[in-house]
Amino acid sequence: MERVESVIVLDVPEGHREFEEKILRGMGHQVIVCHGPAHKSLCPILKKGGECALVTGAHGVVFGLDLDRPQHRAILRRYRDVLKPDIPIRVLVREGQEEGYGELLQGIEVWTHDPTTGDLNGFSARVEASERVPPEG
Repeated sequence: MERVESVIVLDVPEGHREFEEKILRGMGHQVIVCHGPAHKSLCPILKKGGECALVTGAHGVVFGLDLDRPQHRAILRRYRDVLKPDIPIRVLVREGQEEGYGELLQGIEVWTHDPTTGDLNGFSARVEASERVPPEG
């Protein structure tokens, strides 16, 4: 049986380092980069009944948008609502955000530094492991 390429969404601000994208692609994943909503625009996933095909089709998400912005926190909450519980999410935070947004980040692995190759390798392995778990039912 041929392996299906995993889809990982990098939800990061414009100007992000391309390091994460290159490493994850090198590990055999399809990487889709989203820079979040344009200034003064509402993210489609936050509209009534809104969905995002990028996220609903993802096998993993790296979220690096600024948690100090209310819309970005709402986006992360919505991801938690629409993604299956076994889909790994990693959130990049700045100093102090991990404590300040502890409730929002509960149950999510947090990176308090730019991810290393080892961090991304571990995330990749988690994505691949979640694909092997049979669906409930």
